[in-house]
Amino acid sequence: MSDTAPTPDDGLVPLSDEKAALDLLSRSVLGLWETVNTLTRLRPTRRDRYRVTVFGSARVAPDHWVYAAVRDLAAELTRLGCDIVTGGGPGLMQAANEGVKLADPDGSRQKSVGIRVELPFEQDVNAFVTEAFEHKTFFTRLHHFVLVSDAFVVTPGGIGTVLETLMVWQLLQVRHLRDTPLILAGHFWDGLLDWAKRVMLDPAIPLVSPNDLTIPQVLPDGPAIVQAVRDHHARWLARQGRPA
Repeated sequence: MSDTAPTPDDGLVPLSDEKAALDLLSRSVLGLWETVNTLTRLRPTRRDRYRVTVFGSARVAPDHWVYAAVRDLAAELTRLGCDIVTGGGPGLMQAANEGVKLADPDGSRQKSVGIRVELPFEQDVNAFVTEAFEHKTFFTRLHHFVLVSDAFVVTPGGIGTVLETLMVWQLLQVRHLRDTPLILAGHFWDGLLDWAKRVMLDPAIPLVSPNDLTIPQVLPDGPAIVQAVRDHHARWLARQGRPA
């Protein structure tokens, strides 16, 4: 065996060459992302479960009327045959997961899923989650929501909920998601939509198409949301070749 130090002709990158080592690491990481992107193009021919993701604030207390409203909405969606997916934390995420427990006490029919991200200032997964996933970054977590969800319901929330909503909205806009309801619950989000219409459709500098702003459905209450999901669920079942 030769004791000669590797040369560039060997195709090896010495750690002492910091620039070359960092370039190799960068290309390797990007290659991993390409692999992930390729694998996530795979889809099952037939899906067994219809999943509704509920986005909402972690800060709403259980004694607030909005908590009860989200819990009852999730219970009705569970009775409809939907799994419920949330961020797995407290507040309105917990309310939605609790709704599954309310409608399916023994957990024999539907799943109550939590997709968490590690944060230093939030609690662990809430007690009503029956299937939990943990992510280190928001980016992989958001991708997970998209991969597993058939419909999205957005309840009152803060910056994190805005991030989730706008991500789904944009994926629908560019048709990376298709036929996936994005439902804004109640009138909490009216100001956001009014701002978008006023500013992004300004004739002096139009930044979106009018149709882009019709992607989110604003529905006033639980019964309207349940009906919209019921209609979409029926179409989903028909595509699966199953009776409604």
